[in-house]
Amino acid sequence: MNIPQAKKIEKILEKHGDRRSDPYFWMNERENPEVTAYLESENEYADFVMKDTEQLQEELFREMKARYKKDDESIPYFFNGYWYIVRYEKGKEYPIFCRKHLTLESPEEVMLDANELAQGYEYFDLGSAAASPDNRLGAYSTDTVGRRIYTIQIKNLNTGELLADIIENCTGKAVWSADNQYIFYVRKDENLRAYKVFRHKIGTTSQEDAEVYHEKDEAFDVHVYKTKSLEYIFIGSSSTLSDEHLFISANNPLGEWKILQPRADELEYSVEHFADDFYIITNADDAFNFKLVKTPVSTPGIENWTDIVPHREDVLLEGFEIFRNFLVVEERKEGLLQLKVTDTRNAESHYLPFSDPTYTAFISLNLEFDTDKLRYGYTSLTQPTTAYEYDMGARTTTLLKQQEVLGGNFSPENYISERLWAKSRDGETMIPVSLVYHKNTPKSPETPLLMYGYGSYGHTVDAGFSNVRLSLLDRGFIYAIAHIRGGEYLGREWYEEGRMLEKKNTFYDFIDVAKYLISSKYTSPAHLYGMGGSAGGLLVGAVINFEPQLFNGVIAQVPFVDVVTTMLDETIPLTAGEYDEWGNPNDSEYYHYMKSYSPYENVEAKAYPNMLITTGLHDSQVQYWEPAKWTAKLRELKTDNNILIFKTDMSSGHGGASGRFESLKEDALEFAFLLKLEKKNNEQFN
Repeated sequence: MNIPQAKKIEKILEKHGDRRSDPYFWMNERENPEVTAYLESENEYADFVMKDTEQLQEELFREMKARYKKDDESIPYFFNGYWYIVRYEKGKEYPIFCRKHLTLESPEEVMLDANELAQGYEYFDLGSAAASPDNRLGAYSTDTVGRRIYTIQIKNLNTGELLADIIENCTGKAVWSADNQYIFYVRKDENLRAYKVFRHKIGTTSQEDAEVYHEKDEAFDVHVYKTKSLEYIFIGSSSTLSDEHLFISANNPLGEWKILQPRADELEYSVEHFADDFYIITNADDAFNFKLVKTPVSTPGIENWTDIVPHREDVLLEGFEIFRNFLVVEERKEGLLQLKVTDTRNAESHYLPFSDPTYTAFISLNLEFDTDKLRYGYTSLTQPTTAYEYDMGARTTTLLKQQEVLGGNFSPENYISERLWAKSRDGETMIPVSLVYHKNTPKSPETPLLMYGYGSYGHTVDAGFSNVRLSLLDRGFIYAIAHIRGGEYLGREWYEEGRMLEKKNTFYDFIDVAKYLISSKYTSPAHLYGMGGSAGGLLVGAVINFEPQLFNGVIAQVPFVDVVTTMLDETIPLTAGEYDEWGNPNDSEYYHYMKSYSPYENVEAKAYPNMLITTGLHDSQVQYWEPAKWTAKLRELKTDNNILIFKTDMSSGHGGASGRFESLKEDALEFAFLLKLEKKNNEQFN
C-alpha cells in the first residue's frame, strides 16, 4: 500500500516580522471532503502497517477486558435519605445509577441507565447527575459527540417521566436550589469557553432562563457548585493563576450574588463552608505552596482571612476535608501524598501510614459533617486501588473495597516498584522517577522500557495501579513515570520552573531521565519508548526533535504540537485561557521561545523514531488538524524508514472512545505497536 501523501497549499503566516510557511494549514477545514479523505487514508495505512498484529491486538483486548469484573458496583454511600450505588452489568458498556431508600435492604430504584441512553450513538458520555433536595427529580447531562458540549434533561425519579425541560450547549453540571424549583448551570460560547451562568426554573423553557453571571475576560472559565454543607451555591471564575468566587444562599436562589474576594493577579483560592466560616486554600501572602485559612461568612474578604494551616516551603497543600471534630488535609512532601488528620478539639495531629516506595493516596467522597469516619483511597504501581474507611478517633482502618483483577494469577508480590532520582543537566536538580516491572524482568540494556510523562498545568501524574498495564509488564516491559517539571510533584516551584519561558525544562527533564535510565542499564535506546498525551504529546514531540536517537519509538496521544499557530488563533477553544501556561505569542519574546520548541515548527530532514500518533475528530482540547499536519510534515521530511502511523477516531474527542471496554481497543493498538517494534528488534539482533 502506498504511504499517504498530503497535498500542499502554500500558506505564509507572518508575525513580528517572522515568516512561517505552513503548507498543511488547509487541514483545519473540518467540512472539507479532502480533509476527511486524508484522515481516512491515514487510518487505512495504519491498519495496513499493523495488520500483522491484528491477532495480537485481539488477544490483548480480550486479556485486558478479562481483568475487569463485568458486574461490578461502587461502595454504597448514604446521603439525604438514600443509599446511592453505581453498578455495571455483564455485557454492558455503561453505568447504571441506583438508589435505595433508608436501608440497603430496600428495593432498588434505577435512576439512570446509561446503556439505554447511549443506544443509537457511536459516542456517549454521561456528564453528571444530581437529585433534587426533595429526591423527586434528577438532573443529568449527556454528550453524544465528544466535544464536551452537554445537554441537560430533567427526570421525575418517581415516575420515570422525562420533563420537557431541555438545556443545550452547557458544561453539563446542574446545581439545585434548596427549594427544588431551580437549577443553575453554565453555558459555553462558540469557542467552547464556559462563560455564562444561568438560572433555570423547572417546568419552563431554556429560552426563559435568567442570566446571573457573565465572565467577559476570555482568560477565565466559569463553574458552579454547592458547598458540602448544602447551604451555599458558588460561582467560581478561574484562570490559570487567578480565582474569584461569588455566592448566594441555596435557600434564596433569586438573591443577589456576593463576591467573596475580588480577583487579583496571581491570587488563587478555592472555598468550602462549615458553620459560620468559609475555609479557603490559597496562595495569598506569598504562600506559593498554599495554606489553609478561614474567614467569617458575614465578612469574607481577604482582610479577614486567618491562617489554620500555615504555609510551608517544603510541603504542598493540595486539598482538605472538614468534619465536625476533625480536619483532614492532603499534603505532598518530597513528591508523596500524605493524609494528615487533626482533632480540632485538642489540636492533636497524626498521619495515615503508607509503605510503598511510590504511591498515591486521596480523600474520597465524604458528604457528612457529623461523623468520625473518613473515606479515603490508596493505590500504588503494584497495589490495586483500594477504598478504606478510617475511624479518626479510634485510629482504626476498615477495608471497604479493593479493585479486583480477574482473568489471571495477579499478585502484587510478583511486581516490584521503585522510586529513583535522576540528575538533570544543571548538575543540581534531581528529577523523581517512579517505575514498576515484573519480578522476573531483568534490568539490562536489552530490556524494553516505556517512559511516560506530562509536565504541564501543574498536573501531577502520580504512581497508580493499572490492570491494563499488566499486559506490558507480563511481557517483560519496565514502565516508568518521569515526574518532570511543569507538574507539581515537588511543589509549586516545580511547576513554575516548567512553564512560560522555562518550558524547555520540561523537555530537558524527560531527556535527562531517559539518559539516566540508559546509563543505569535499565534499558538502552534500541529498547526505550516514550509516551505522552495532549500536553504530554507536545512533550514527546519536542523531545524527538531535540534528541530523536534516544528512543526506538514514541506514542503521541492527541498531541498539542502546533503551539505557535494555535496560540495565535483566539477562535480555537481554550486559546486565550492558555496564555498563563505558555505565554502570549503576540509578545515577540514568547513567540520566538514557543517557535524554538513547537514540534511542528521544528520538524527537520533527519531520522526519527518509530511513531504512533492518535487523535479524535471531535477533540475540543487539541484540534485534530494539529497531529494531522504534524504527521504530514514528518512524512515529507523524515529520512528514515521507521514506522509512522496516524490514527483518527472519527467518532470521539479528547478522551478517546466512550464505554467501559471500547477504549481498551486503543490500549491494545498501542501495546501491539510497542510489541511489534520489540519483535523487530529481536529479529535484528538474533
